[in-house]
Amino acid sequence: MAVYVVTGGAGFIGSNVVVRLVAEGEEVRVVDDFSTGRRESLSGPAAVGARRAVPLLFEGSVCDGDLLRRAFEGADFVLHQAALPSVQRSVKDPLAANQANVEGTLNVLVAARDCGVKRVVYASSSSAYGVVPQLPKREDMTPSPMSPYAVSKLTGEHYCRVFNDMYGLETVSLRYFNVFGPRQNPHSQYAAVIPIFVGCILAGKNPQVFGDGEQSRDFTFVDDVVAANLLAARAEGAAGRVCNVGAGERHTLNELLELLQRIIGKRVQPEYCEERAGDVKHSHADISAAREYLGYEPQVPFEDGLRRTVEWYKQRESTTLFSPEG
Repeated sequence: MAVYVVTGGAGFIGSNVVVRLVAEGEEVRVVDDFSTGRRESLSGPAAVGARRAVPLLFEGSVCDGDLLRRAFEGADFVLHQAALPSVQRSVKDPLAANQANVEGTLNVLVAARDCGVKRVVYASSSSAYGVVPQLPKREDMTPSPMSPYAVSKLTGEHYCRVFNDMYGLETVSLRYFNVFGPRQNPHSQYAAVIPIFVGCILAGKNPQVFGDGEQSRDFTFVDDVVAANLLAARAEGAAGRVCNVGAGERHTLNELLELLQRIIGKRVQPEYCEERAGDVKHSHADISAAREYLGYEPQVPFEDGLRRTVEWYKQRESTTLFSPEG
């Protein structure tokens, strides 16, 4: 049994990682300040699993180095999911994005180095590619980030590489492509497009679409992202790598809307608005590196993932599970 620390373990992706690790019988510690994560994600039956109790919680920010050192003491792996998410949030408040995503990541790396952690897996973002026009996106392309969020995630990758090469702390950076699935909060003003669309259609409301809806995304089901994290922690020869984590295919927002309406069985009329600053037009992952170095292979087809996501939201429509983010 290994000891895993999941930063941001009460958040969308982090809580899904925790569930998988608990189910596998690993010892899990969570670092979270609940600025965007939810306590319910760590206390509900789905989070606990059948084998173990609630993961050990270290409540606080990744900007608190002393807290991190306590959490990391004796740990084998750190899965660093904590971040202040959203391109649009970072456009509004770039200083907050930098503090959480850059300073926080540097604190994580320093604490991991000092505590003798074997490997840090860093949650980066496909937004790092920015305006690079070629598709699909490959890790050897020169990044051209378009938002403070993208800059912060790319900066974290550089810090990971330096700590891997200079200090001998093994790191793997995963560039996530448009992750969706259960536990994603639809009520934040910065919520991602799939939970927003699902919520609108279930409520019979007309969703807003920024642009003409022909922008495309490589939508990746969260279970595949969780699997990539566990593979990245354990894979030999992966240290120092940056790997895309996506489905390897893309769908337009108009296609997404049509699929969701068919799955849910309701029709809505989208309201098309001006494009937003910092948004990338097309996103599509080349996942060859993840296949080669991690043994990663997407397991959940897009429509299956949407059905599982819709079902999860339907089961929780009348609950107070979702609380607005700050």
